[in-house]
Amino acid sequence: MLLKYFKNILAPQDGAAKICAVCWSANNVKCAVCTSDRVVLLYDEAGEKRDKFSLKPADPKFGKTSYTVKGLCFSPDSTKIAIGQTDNIIYVYKIGTQWGDKKVICNKFVLQSSVTAMVWPNNQALIFGQVDGKVRAANMKSNKSSTIYATNSYIVSLAASPSGKAFISGHADCSIVRYTFEDDGSGETRGLLCHHSSAPYALAYTSHGIIVGGCDKKIVAYDRDGHCSQQFDFSREEDENEFTCAVCSPSGFSVIFGSFNRLKILNWNPRKGLWEDPINKIIPNLYTITALSWKPDGSRVLVGTLCGSVEVFNSTLKKINYKKKFEIVHVGLNQYGYEIDNVRIMGSDRYAVANSTQTIILADLLTNKFTEIPWQSTGENEKFYFDNENVIIYIASSHLFFFYHLLPRTPAWPPPPLSDSSVRLNERQTKRCHTGDNKRLAYLLDMKTVVIVDLVTENAIAEVEHDSKVDWLELNETGRYLLFRDKKLKLNLYFIEAQQRVTILNSCLYVQWVPGSDVVVAQNRGNLCIWYNIEAYEKVTMIPLKVG
Repeated sequence: MLLKYFKNILAPQDGAAKICAVCWSANNVKCAVCTSDRVVLLYDEAGEKRDKFSLKPADPKFGKTSYTVKGLCFSPDSTKIAIGQTDNIIYVYKIGTQWGDKKVICNKFVLQSSVTAMVWPNNQALIFGQVDGKVRAANMKSNKSSTIYATNSYIVSLAASPSGKAFISGHADCSIVRYTFEDDGSGETRGLLCHHSSAPYALAYTSHGIIVGGCDKKIVAYDRDGHCSQQFDFSREEDENEFTCAVCSPSGFSVIFGSFNRLKILNWNPRKGLWEDPINKIIPNLYTITALSWKPDGSRVLVGTLCGSVEVFNSTLKKINYKKKFEIVHVGLNQYGYEIDNVRIMGSDRYAVANSTQTIILADLLTNKFTEIPWQSTGENEKFYFDNENVIIYIASSHLFFFYHLLPRTPAWPPPPLSDSSVRLNERQTKRCHTGDNKRLAYLLDMKTVVIVDLVTENAIAEVEHDSKVDWLELNETGRYLLFRDKKLKLNLYFIEAQQRVTILNSCLYVQWVPGSDVVVAQNRGNLCIWYNIEAYEKVTMIPLKVG
């Protein structure tokens, strides 16, 4: 991971003007900066200032300078901002979805102790730590907070796991405590994880354990069981200073530590199974770094400083110009910890296909949906089919993959020649066909044999043998009828439930199912033929075509 300077979005002051907190929204659209003046500035993803609002004390009679801000978090839906204050209160502001929407306080939590740290994991309640050593959860629906666990030591930091299913708290007595919301199969347990050599002000929860830094100028990596796995000691280097904050990349494979005039970047090496030596990013006259936030898509990092400046850095592994039409930016390893080797844009420039050594990734650029499955691609004899709006078909090494709305499913049977195939996935429900999951595929086993497969059970439900080569086929939207045409231009209808085949037209030049119905339109040499009720295939309406 490399950091490249992008721009300054807030100029520094002549003296101390600490940036209290910075945060990106989960939808990557907004970023928030809390200044020493107790004002929250809102920027767009390009770093342009778009909005701002002032904060308020718990009690107006004490004045605006009676508190400082210790935490700022966007809600998982990006429509709210939580502000943790030292005057024993948390305000939650509803900021809306559009720039300029009115900012209103939708929740407030009056506390018995000052807030010291705060995180808002995805799909979880707002988590905050207090001076009295308690970690509490704030429920937005009930407008009440409850204690998750209590300790006897001041909480100096909180960090959520990349999955959002767990978090850790760092305490002034150097202890680090882990809490899991649910058992995700990782084997991580709740309770005291370890004791660090100094107060863990710079705390990061990665995909491979936790990494901690503090005032002793050491960075220590601990495994999931709390055992020290690596240590980087900078205490003998005169130009080093204490580590004040840390942030983990969204993927969990990189960590940035902030100190004086310097960022340290640690990257996980999946082949060696360890953290590589830190990369120094020295920025003269930046002074002490007080806040860090990584954009959820991994592309940028916000850096707030003691003198009030906010800098934006691009975070990339590499950048590629694809056919002079797309810019592909590699921001990290994939979710399995492998480097992405190859990216292609396919399907009329709508889909991105990427490979790592052990997986394949498919993304829809129109809907911003993606999926990743374990698969060792050889790159040979691979084929993708993007003809169907609801399913993407991928053939590789005698395996067939279906991606339903980018949810992968791998049937066990051999792949068909998909140039002659038809897929229907829950496209239309009828009274006769009202089952919840109706997914069927028709394909040519050979040039004279059509096979129909139920993709839910992965069983073949029909096999149609024909006396001539088939050159076109298509299921209706409910998957109950199959039309196919042979090389002799005979149009055949197959009733799947009754396992019955009939020829309904000779010299068929064109045929199509009418979308949203079971009506068939076809053309022979001199007529336009319409079947309004395909069950009564004998009743066909013919309209003579005028030539010339």
